[in-house]
Amino acid sequence: MTTDATFRLEASSPPILHVEGDWTLRNYRQLARQIAEQRPALGKDLALRFSALSGFDTVGAKLLVDLLGVPLALQQTTDGSDLPRAWRGLLAAVAEAKAIAIPKAPKPRQAWITDMLAQVGATMLSQRACALGLLGFTGLCLQTLLGSLWRPSRWRITAVVAQIEQTGLDAVPIVSLLTFMVGAVVAFLGATVLANFGASIYTVDLVAFSFLREFAVLLTAILMAGRTASSFTAQIGSMKANQEIDAIRALGLDPVQLLVLPRIIALLVAMPTLTFVAMLSGLFGGAMVCALSLDISPAMFMSLLQQDVGILHFVLGMVKAPLFALVVAIIGCNEGFKVSGSAQSVGQHTTSSVVQSIFVVILLDALAALFFMEMGW
Repeated sequence: MTTDATFRLEASSPPILHVEGDWTLRNYRQLARQIAEQRPALGKDLALRFSALSGFDTVGAKLLVDLLGVPLALQQTTDGSDLPRAWRGLLAAVAEAKAIAIPKAPKPRQAWITDMLAQVGATMLSQRACALGLLGFTGLCLQTLLGSLWRPSRWRITAVVAQIEQTGLDAVPIVSLLTFMVGAVVAFLGATVLANFGASIYTVDLVAFSFLREFAVLLTAILMAGRTASSFTAQIGSMKANQEIDAIRALGLDPVQLLVLPRIIALLVAMPTLTFVAMLSGLFGGAMVCALSLDISPAMFMSLLQQDVGILHFVLGMVKAPLFALVVAIIGCNEGFKVSGSAQSVGQHTTSSVVQSIFVVILLDALAALFFMEMGW
């Protein structure tokens, strides 16, 4: 048995490459030098002959892959090759490892404007998918709600009352305190500015118009977005992560009817009530500042309020409350159903529900203000 190792290319049609001798660690230097000096140009129609191959190990497999290249080396591991079957697995393993180790060509650098436009496009597609999903979930909730109206057996009275307590009654202190302070600040700033024009008396109108039309319902909706929408998402998301939603479906129950409708109905009841409380608190804060800074007594404050502010402004503020409640509840529940099975996903979707709720509430409030202005209300 020869201990030399070599290869030679036979000029024929197709060309034949003869791999001969002992391709092991013993002949590494000889083979490496020969491959570096005499490496032939190999075509796709090359035929290989291993009949004179007497030895083969991992080093020989590595050198053969260097000589042939990964694709051609992998072809020698099939049944069509005359390489002994005992060595085919070794050659395949070395060729696959070589293919993994080959560094990928770096991506060509793109201009910053291209990256920015790509990011904008990806964000727009993501927002489009999010909007379509939200609209679909809204339709599903409304369909389930309408389908349950005529079936009292499906009403979840206990769950609705419990949710009203959590979303409405427990939120009264924070809503009252916040709107009271905002009302006092608005009255103080209004009095400071209007005093330069000798019109401090109109501070009453400023506080009344701002809270009856905008501030009360908007501040309440923003608080509900941060307090209630996040709670809905965390509750439903935790159930989704613990596979409780799958268990509900396995029992033949509808998760939307069981989990979503009580929350929507509760918020539809709680939001107008909290808005009314916010209006009273804001007016009370403004009245206190007027009494302390402008010598406008509470009786005079109420008299000016009755004379200058019509009931229409109160109605326009209250009309927006159910719409904001529906939006906040649906977004909070929808994000909860998107949660996957991890705590990180719960946190991400909870944050997303708060951001979406606040954004949509402010957008709808701006559109409603423009509509009321165009209608002359």
